[in-house]
Amino acid sequence: MNIGFIGLGVMGRPMAEHLIDAGHQLNLSRVKDVSGYLVTKGGKAIDSAKVVAETSDIIILMLPDTPDVDAVLFGENGVASGLSAGKLVIDMSSISPVATKHFAARIEALDCDYLDAPVSGGEVGARAASLTIMVGGMERAFERAKPLFEKMGKNITLVGGVGDGQTTKVANQIIVGLTIEAVSEALLFSKRAGADPAKVRQALMGGFAASRILEVLGERMVKETFDPGFRMRLHRKDMTLAVDAARALDIALPNTAATQQLMNAAVASGDGDRDHSALIKTLERLCGGAR
Repeated sequence: MNIGFIGLGVMGRPMAEHLIDAGHQLNLSRVKDVSGYLVTKGGKAIDSAKVVAETSDIIILMLPDTPDVDAVLFGENGVASGLSAGKLVIDMSSISPVATKHFAARIEALDCDYLDAPVSGGEVGARAASLTIMVGGMERAFERAKPLFEKMGKNITLVGGVGDGQTTKVANQIIVGLTIEAVSEALLFSKRAGADPAKVRQALMGGFAASRILEVLGERMVKETFDPGFRMRLHRKDMTLAVDAARALDIALPNTAATQQLMNAAVASGDGDRDHSALIKTLERLCGGAR
């Protein structure tokens, strides 16, 4: 397929690379030095999102936040200005479910299809092509995109209509965020009580508390290796989406809100570009620092 790919960050680069390796022609926007190797592999650097849309049958976005998607789709020389009937826009960013529905309506008014398809699995999953992909949109569009999704992920689910993919991703981030906070508390408690947190984690991995968070991020907490797989500021953004959506739905998500506030504190303390497992450092600071 002739594919446009916009958003060549930590996640987007390996995702685009998998599509190139599968034999697809990729028209790439925002190529920088760190993503230049994709052009060497056969991708084509394009000057604007408009031209990407004009020269591609399917346009994939992998961007940081809701305003970024809005600007790329509908800003000056944006994707929408280059679309023609029958094209498909796939937003794989993690953004607001409410905004997603508005974006989809504007794209569909141009006689094009729209899918929201956020992912989970972090940089490791992106590199291994093992991402979980949560899709919202029409089934015909999903079937058209599925061969591409299969080159980037393993667990691929059409959840429902447009926006349902983003709702599922927010739910995922609630679970991940609260579990990171719980593991942080457990390991901090163990350390302050005089136990070896590495051995506590090892013991817990054999019980009902076992989880991927305890396995992967718990190890980072023990070793204090916080190079980002997923940056704290991006997870904070997702938790803010959850809190904002809860207010719009008139529901209480008290622990989600509390964890969002801890992530606010982490970003304010300079940990925004560290891995989200660095939340344990915020809890340590609340307890008077490491001992």
